[in-house]
Amino acid sequence: MSVLAQINNYLESLSTPKKSELTLLHEHIIHAHPKSQLWFLDGKDGSGKTVSNPNIGYGHCQLTYTNGTTKDWYKIGLTATTKGISVYVFGNDNKTYLKDSYGNRLGKANITGYCIQFKSLADIDLHVLKEVFATSLT
Repeated sequence: MSVLAQINNYLESLSTPKKSELTLLHEHIIHAHPKSQLWFLDGKDGSGKTVSNPNIGYGHCQLTYTNGTTKDWYKIGLTATTKGISVYVFGNDNKTYLKDSYGNRLGKANITGYCIQFKSLADIDLHVLKEVFATSLT
């Protein structure tokens, strides 16, 4: 099954309103950044055990671990969680970048070194989130 088909199946499996909100974000990224590499992680390990929420990924970067090894990964990730939506932003070593750059403009969101979590799109400024996507996927 293609990555796009896996993403569409995942989006279809979500309950409303997460389905419509994640679909809106996905469609925005696809239209604004059509050449970004697509990823889909089903959240299962090699034995088929669920270890995380499924993730839709966009773009490409290399993560470098503390032991010096690297891993190909996505720059932006989207996932539905029990508390709402999480947007992951990888590829920046500055752990305060997201909070410093967008924290006072984004709205009601919890921002960590690489994650923006919010309950609903109604809680955040969508234009600022789109700015996060644009600066991360260039």
